[in-house]
Amino acid sequence: MHLNVAAVVMMSLMTSAVAESRDFEQDRFAIGFWVDPPADENMDAHYKDIAAADFTMVVGGFGARTPENVRRQITLCERYDLKAVVSRAGLEPDKLPDSPAVWGYMIRDEPSAKDFPALRKTADEVCGARPGKMAYINIFPDYASEEQLGTSTYDEHVRRFVNEVGVEVLSMDHYPVMKPGDDRREGYLGNLGIMRKYSLIKDIPFWNYFNTMPFGVHSDPTEAQLRWQIYTSIAYGAKGVMYFCYWTPGGGEFPKGGAIITSEGLKTRHYDQAARINHDIKNLGPTIMKLTSTGVYKPAEISGEWRIYEQPEGDQGKVTDDRPLKSISEGDYLIGVFKHEDNRQAVMVNNYSYSFTAWPTVEFSVPADQVREISKETGEEIPVLDDSPAMEGLQISLDSGDGRLFILSVE
Repeated sequence: MHLNVAAVVMMSLMTSAVAESRDFEQDRFAIGFWVDPPADENMDAHYKDIAAADFTMVVGGFGARTPENVRRQITLCERYDLKAVVSRAGLEPDKLPDSPAVWGYMIRDEPSAKDFPALRKTADEVCGARPGKMAYINIFPDYASEEQLGTSTYDEHVRRFVNEVGVEVLSMDHYPVMKPGDDRREGYLGNLGIMRKYSLIKDIPFWNYFNTMPFGVHSDPTEAQLRWQIYTSIAYGAKGVMYFCYWTPGGGEFPKGGAIITSEGLKTRHYDQAARINHDIKNLGPTIMKLTSTGVYKPAEISGEWRIYEQPEGDQGKVTDDRPLKSISEGDYLIGVFKHEDNRQAVMVNNYSYSFTAWPTVEFSVPADQVREISKETGEEIPVLDDSPAMEGLQISLDSGDGRLFILSVE
């Protein structure tokens, strides 16, 4: 009896220790990517370029794969104010490198549900040895097969993943096809909706990878299509957006090349595109990190009435009639609604079109002089300006695929 009690007490203490150690806190909006640069003689220049394009973090495992090169990667992330999820490089948990720049360690990409018990064991060991760090696992998109998922539905896959593995960040990759006559963006929204649901239920951030390059059935995205994927993720409450890919991977699957950097190390047009987009998102980031999603909407195409587009089960994210945006003129928009940590309401208005600009007339639930926009130039709260003052009502302009973030006063 005494031995059994002691064993129970010991197990309880071990469980508490693991739970206490798995307390990763994301301290900035994640702007990252898949496929880190090679650990070659130009490694410093590679990471200088990453920082210059306003990325905020690096996921390793392709370029830096040995203990020595992982240490080099961490040193460069420290130098250029980047966070990193690094390769474990075959090291035991208690030998993993530690640094304020290290957010965590790569555990697995796209596991099946049958792998969840082993992943939980690995994650507990890693987080137990490195308190405050995360065990990073990226999961399948919703178009993976039942055989790949190991479950009959995607919702079941994600639910079991967050319950059985217990991750600190929920992360997935979904690459929507965006072609004339073949527009699969609704699937992207559905996948984000499931991520949002379990992110809110478990009170953990979610990230997602989006397409940056041509491969398979995917065309080479325009800058507006990159923007659309990013701002849509943010409208759903994402706390991280991840480019696929930064460095063009080798192999026969990507014969066209065309990531942000070619396999030979040359910048493609996507580098400057990413730099422009990242500049804005990085400035919005500190405010985004203070927001909790309370609803995602699409205005009806004709009537202008609202319909709930996606929300989690239960009380999390339950939408009421006190919406911060009372109305928006007819058009193709996606609206993300949030609660700020100081109890103010926030709303992101996105242009759902990646082909045309938009000039909606909007009405907030408070007078316009009580609304502040988050500046993409400075990150500060600034007065809302009417982009077409000669027209009736408040006009805001949106580039193709663009989004703007507004905060309403508590008054």
